[in-house]
Order: sequence, then C-alpha cells, then structure tokens
Amino acid sequence: MKIRIKGNSLRYRLTKTDVEQFSQTGYIEETINFGSQTLIYSVERRELGSLMATFDHNKITLLMPVKMATEWETTDRVGFEGFDNNLFLLIEKDFKCLDNVAEDQSDNYPNPLAKL
Repeated sequence: MKIRIKGNSLRYRLTKTDVEQFSQTGYIEETINFGSQTLIYSVERRELGSLMATFDHNKITLLMPVKMATEWETTDRVGFEGFDNNLFLLIEKDFKCLDNVAEDQSDNYPNPLAKL
C-alpha cells in the first residue's frame, strides 16, 4: 500500500495482496519509521455514507464505506474519490507502470493502457 500526499489531497494505492487482505479483514495498515517516531497509514471499512479521513496520534486512516468497499473488492472498479471537508480523498488499485521503474510491481494490477 502506498500513499501520496500533495497539498490538500490524500491518495491511497493498494496492490492485489493489499486489496485481498482488506477484503478479508476490513483493515490494512503500513508504518514508516522516522527514528524515534512512527507514522501509520491505514484503510478501514466502516458503516459510512462517503469516504472520510482521520489523523490521530501519528496515524492517518482512510475510512471507506462498506458498500463502496464491497463493490471495489468484488469488481473491476479501479477506485473511489470524494471530499472530507476540503480534503480530497482517492483510493485506487495500484496498476503496473508503463515506464520502467526500479520498484517491484509483481503484485500490481495489469495496466489497462498496456494493451493499447
């Protein structure tokens, strides 16, 4: 799972394994260690009407509505976006890059543009 933060937007990208784990448990998290502090970022399935995000105790949590999560996990739907106040939120399946990159992409979804 990756996050991208730019300005007032938060984007989550999940691999196949991440989506499978999230589908089974309704929760997934990663951590980044900064010496004596840790940043945690997570996705949690909840009974909500829209995407929401929280930031408490060095933890960013993207809250995904159950209905949205079920559709995302069981279909080819790439992702969902929304706003939580002025914060733009996006969660999507992570596609393989079309360019050569150094990172391991073996667990990413096939890029639909690769077929063109």
